[in-house]
Amino acid sequence: MSPFKRLISLLSGASLLSVAYAQPSPVVQERISAAIAKAAIDPYDVNYTEFVNVFIGTNDYGDVCPGASIPFGMVKFSTDLTGYAPAGVYQPFCSRILDDMINGPGYVTDPTQKIRGLSPMHDSGTGSSLGTYGNFEIMPLLCPGGYETCTVRLDDRERYRKNNTDVIILAQMLTPATSLKLWTTTSRWKPPQHAALAWNVLLFPKDRERPILFSISQTIFRSHLPVVTWTSTQPWVESPSEDTGDRGMWSLCYPWDISHQAVNSFGPGAFHYQAFACYDLLDDGKQTLDEYGVWTGETYGLDYWDDAKGLGETHLNLSVNLIGDVYQSGALFSYAGEPSEINIRVGISFVSAEQACLNAETEVGSATFDEIITQSQTLWNEQLSKVTIDFSHTEPNITELLYSSLYRASLTPNNATDETQGVFANTTHFYFDSLYCSWDTFRTFYPLMALHSPVEFAQIVDNYIDSYLKRGWMPDCRANNLPGWTQGGSSADVIVGHFAMTYHDEAKQLGIDLEQLYAAMIADGEVNPPEWNIQGRQVNVYRQYGYIPFAVLDTASTGRMTREGSRTVEYAYEDFAIRQVALLLNKTEDVDTYTNRSYFYRNVWDPTVESDGFTGFAQKRYSNGTFYYTDPIDCSPADPDPNRECSLQDDNVVGFYESSSWEYSYFAPHDMAYLVQVMGGNTTFVERLDHFFNASYFNVGNEPSFNTPINYHYANSPTNSVDQVHNTVFEYFDITPAGLPGNDDQAAMATVLVWHLLGLYPVPGTSEILVVSPFLPTYTIHNSYLGVSTTVTVQNFDSRSVQQTIPPGVAAYVKSVTINGQLSPSRCHFDFYDTFRVGGEVIIEVTSDKNSVNDCGTSLPYSLSTGGFNSVR
Repeated sequence: MSPFKRLISLLSGASLLSVAYAQPSPVVQERISAAIAKAAIDPYDVNYTEFVNVFIGTNDYGDVCPGASIPFGMVKFSTDLTGYAPAGVYQPFCSRILDDMINGPGYVTDPTQKIRGLSPMHDSGTGSSLGTYGNFEIMPLLCPGGYETCTVRLDDRERYRKNNTDVIILAQMLTPATSLKLWTTTSRWKPPQHAALAWNVLLFPKDRERPILFSISQTIFRSHLPVVTWTSTQPWVESPSEDTGDRGMWSLCYPWDISHQAVNSFGPGAFHYQAFACYDLLDDGKQTLDEYGVWTGETYGLDYWDDAKGLGETHLNLSVNLIGDVYQSGALFSYAGEPSEINIRVGISFVSAEQACLNAETEVGSATFDEIITQSQTLWNEQLSKVTIDFSHTEPNITELLYSSLYRASLTPNNATDETQGVFANTTHFYFDSLYCSWDTFRTFYPLMALHSPVEFAQIVDNYIDSYLKRGWMPDCRANNLPGWTQGGSSADVIVGHFAMTYHDEAKQLGIDLEQLYAAMIADGEVNPPEWNIQGRQVNVYRQYGYIPFAVLDTASTGRMTREGSRTVEYAYEDFAIRQVALLLNKTEDVDTYTNRSYFYRNVWDPTVESDGFTGFAQKRYSNGTFYYTDPIDCSPADPDPNRECSLQDDNVVGFYESSSWEYSYFAPHDMAYLVQVMGGNTTFVERLDHFFNASYFNVGNEPSFNTPINYHYANSPTNSVDQVHNTVFEYFDITPAGLPGNDDQAAMATVLVWHLLGLYPVPGTSEILVVSPFLPTYTIHNSYLGVSTTVTVQNFDSRSVQQTIPPGVAAYVKSVTINGQLSPSRCHFDFYDTFRVGGEVIIEVTSDKNSVNDCGTSLPYSLSTGGFNSVR
C-alpha cells in the first residue's frame, strides 16, 4: 500500500499490548502483495508507492524511520517510542555494544515499548544520535478532570499501542480504545523550497467520555540539555500578513512558537543547534480551542508524580539550569465541542519561528489531507519510477525489496536548503543535512544516485563544496548544521570524485565548478585541520610516514589516535579519488603524487601475520616501522571477546574502525590485482575468501564488507561472486521489520542491496561497474536529465535462481554481455559511459554451466598497478 494513503480503520475493543504479538499489522503485507499482483496484470497503471514496505528495518537495529516524508524531505513525521527507538537514538560509538542504549526519538516495532508522542524531526538509518531529533513532540492525553489533571511528563504520558495496528506510516492505535482511533500524517514538498512542513490528521471515537488534550513538548529526549526559550504567541492577531500575500495565517491559527537548543547527533556534544516549530491549531477557523496554557515538569524539586501548569499562560522562558536538573516543558490545549477529526499543521525551521510558520503556511496552506497525499505520491512515484521492471516475471519479494530499498535511498540526506544557521547561514549554495556519514555512503549510495538522479547528486556535491568554502574541509558526517565525527577520513573526496567521473561533461550546467570541486579535494588531501576528529585527515604524519603511525607525536593537530590501519587504507583510496580528478583535469604533477599515495595502503601490510593458515594481513604500525600485532579476527563477528571496543572509543587498540583486519585486508577497490598477488595468487585468494565467509568473519552489516562478496571477480572467478551475492541477499535481507543486517546507515544497506538485485556493483570514484548476475529478468534505469533509458535484459533468466543457493542446472552465471549490439570483451565489467550514459540495451546472457564461464573473458576488472584507470571517459 502507498506509504501516504489515508487509512480509516475502526477500533474494535481495548486491550493491553501482549508481548506475544508484534507490529506491524498483517494488513501491510497483504496490501503490498495485492498491489504487486495487480501490477503484473496491468503494468500500465502502477502506483510505485504501493510496493514500499516502510517497516523493513524498523526492528533488529535497522534504525529505519517509517515516518511520513517526501524525497529528501527535511520533515519526517514519526511516532517516538521508548526503549531502543532508532532513527535517532544515541548508541555510544560501537554498534556491537547494545547494552548502553538510552531513550531516543523514533519508531520501533517492539510491542513492549510505549509511544510518547509524534514529532516532525527524525532521521532514518542512522546508528547514532544524542538527542538530535524527536523535537516538538505532540501527544494526545486523557484528562478525566480537565486541564489540571493531565499527566504531561514524558514518563507519565507513555501509552501502549494496540496489537498489530501499525498499518502504514504512523497508522497506529493507542490503548485504551476510548482514547485514540487513528493517527496518521503525510508531508508535501513545494519545489524548490525544501522547507519543513507537515500535516497530520487525528481521528477520535465519537462516544468518548473523557476530554482529550494535547501536549506539545520540546523533545522526547530526557537529558540535561539546556532549553533556551519556549514561547507561545497570543492566540489571535488582528491583521493578516500583507507583505507575503498569503491568506492571513496569523489570524487563522494559534501558533505555538518553539525554540529549542540541542546537541549534535554523531558528533561533539559541545556543538549546539537551534530548531523552531510553529503549530497551527485552528485549521482555517474550523476548530476552536477550549483550554490552553503551559506546563513544566522536572525529575528534581517536584514530587515524582507532579508537575506545574499555567492555565491561560502563553509564555514560558527557561534559561540554562546550571545545577543540572532535567527540564520537561511544553504547551497544553484542548478543543471546544466534540470534534471527530482534528487537523493540525506544523512547520519547522532552523532559521526562526517566523520561518517555521511561513513554511507551514506556504507549503501546506489550505490543501486538504487527500490533496497532500496525492502530491506526496506524485513526488514518490516520480522518484521510484526511475527504475522500472517486469512485474509479471519478477519474484514478488524481489519487487518489494527493490522498491522499499529505493524508497529509503531517497529519504536522506535531508534537503534543508534555505534552512541554515551557523557558518552556513544565508548560504547561496544548496544545503543538505544529516550526512550519516560519507564513510557509509560513498560505496553504494552515491554511485546508485549517479545512475538516475544527477540533478540531486549535483545539489549534494554543491553542498559538499560549500562546506569546504565555509569550514575549509568537506564534511564526513554532519547533522543540524554541525560537524560530526570522521570515521575513515575524508570520504567526501570519493563522493565528489564519483560525480566528476560520471558527469564532468554536464558539471557546469548542473552548477558544479570542477576546479572548485578539485580545490576542495586538495584541501582534504593536503591541509591538516587543527582537529581531524571532525573534518579532514591527519595528513601531515600520513605524508611523512606513508601510513598513519601508532603512538606518533603529532605537533600540528588533534585527534583520537586510533584506527591507524583502517584510516591508512581509507586515506589511500581517497587519494585515488583525487588522482582520478587530477587525471580528468590534466593536473599532471598531481596525478603522479596521488598515484604514489594511492599505494600507501600497502604500507600497513604485514606479510608475516598468520591466521587460520593464511598469511599476510593489514596491521597498525609504529613510526619506526615496527608492526603492532593484533589478531586479525578481533572485531569480526567471530571475535571471542564480545566486549572488545571496535569503534571510536579511546580503548580501541585493534587499529581498525568497526571491522577486523580480516575484512580491511580486502579493501583496495582501485588495486585489487595487487592484493590477489600478495595473498598468494588466484587459487589461494579464492580459498582465503571462501574461508572468510565460512568462518563468519564477514560483517555484512558494516560498510567495509560491501565489496567482499564481489572480490572473486579480481581472482578471475566471477561465478563465485554470483554464489556469494545470492547467499548474502537471502541470508541477511528480507521483507520483515528485521530485514536488514544492521543500521541502514542513510540507506547504505538499502543501496548495496539494490546493486545486488540489479546484478551490478560500482567501483566508487570511477565510471567502472562490475557485472555479477541480476535477480530480475529485465529492468530499465531512466535518467530524465540525460534523456536516456538503459534496459538490462537477462537472456535465459530462470526464476528458480532467485534463492540463497542456486540449484544445479539452473541458469544464473554470466556467459556474455552485449552492449547496444556489441559483444563486450569482458563478462565481469563495463563502463558507465558505454551503458547508462548513452542509454540503450544491455543483454546479459546467463547459463547453468558454471564451470564454463568461471572467468572474466579477455579483461579483468581494472587495477591501478596493472595499468587500469589510466584514462577517464
